[in-house]
Amino acid sequence: MLDLVKEYASKRIDLLKMEAAEKSSLTAGMFTVFAIAIVAGLFFILLLNIGIALLIGKYIGNYGYGLLIVSGFYLLVLIIVLLARRSIVNGVANKIIKSFNE
Repeated sequence: MLDLVKEYASKRIDLLKMEAAEKSSLTAGMFTVFAIAIVAGLFFILLLNIGIALLIGKYIGNYGYGLLIVSGFYLLVLIIVLLARRSIVNGVANKIIKSFNE
């Protein structure tokens, strides 16, 4: 009987190791996909903004001014986010708490 218990415990430990390995490999795969998507998205946004800045600069007649206008837009967005950070944090926290309660 004692041998059966030891064998059961050993097989149970092996099963837990395999489940942990499966979960960690799936998590690593999802993290890799997420990281690649983030990098690709950032490159897209960066190149899109450079293109918009150059397009604005072409219409104005000075590419430097186009870059300054796009930079000014992002400075304005940064200021708005910094001024509204408490309401943004509270809103996100409330949505997360609400999703846990449902």
